[in-house]
Amino acid sequence: MPTTPRPPSNEPAIRIIMMPRDTNADGTIFGGVILSLIDQAAYVEAMRQAHHQYVTISFNQIEFHEPVYVGDLLSLYASTTRIGRTSMTIAVRVCARRRKIPDCSVKVTEGEVVFVAVNSSGKPTPIIAEPPA
Repeated sequence: MPTTPRPPSNEPAIRIIMMPRDTNADGTIFGGVILSLIDQAAYVEAMRQAHHQYVTISFNQIEFHEPVYVGDLLSLYASTTRIGRTSMTIAVRVCARRRKIPDCSVKVTEGEVVFVAVNSSGKPTPIIAEPPA
């Protein structure tokens, strides 16, 4: 039985400064680093909805709109779009505040992550969402 998700938070799930260790040969941040952050932000949102152990099943429609540079402050905003019996779909939007242009914030990446709640044996388990706080 699907559950209605809690309303989205106005706060970012994650906020992080990008460092030189995460750059590719062209001097921008690796897409894989951004994907890892998206996965983490989605997990934070999943735990806000219901405390379970989750595994990532898929990334859907990830779109990289703008490059991310060293020194950018990334804010990852996550909101739950669907809670099913054992799975949850979470939309993540990644915005960068540019170090060299502090008043500039741009959407750099967005996409969806699907998680499945699992029990201690790694088998899917029903998601029982917690009532809104």
